[in-house]
Amino acid sequence: MNIEKKVNGSKVTFIISGRLDTNTAPEFERAVKSSVDGTTELVFEFKDLEYISSAGLRVLLSSQKTMNRQGKMKVRNINRTIAEIFEVTGFNEILTIE
Repeated sequence: MNIEKKVNGSKVTFIISGRLDTNTAPEFERAVKSSVDGTTELVFEFKDLEYISSAGLRVLLSSQKTMNRQGKMKVRNINRTIAEIFEVTGFNEILTIE
């Protein structure tokens, strides 16, 4: 997994590629948690994300709960595989997906 972070004022965008699974989710979680203070818009760019496991979904859910209190969160450019995982787990009802 590769994580790229872009900050524009109070907007933080994470561009994630590769696999977000049990092995990589802790790194992803640390990166997100260290970036949400003062953030009013959190964006995850998943164009090159190949796979997300339940560990990755847990980080997204935690991030969504945090952002519900202080702003908004979006997930952008998901591929069909990720869309199917979101549909099966119900995350397509929880997350704002563009």
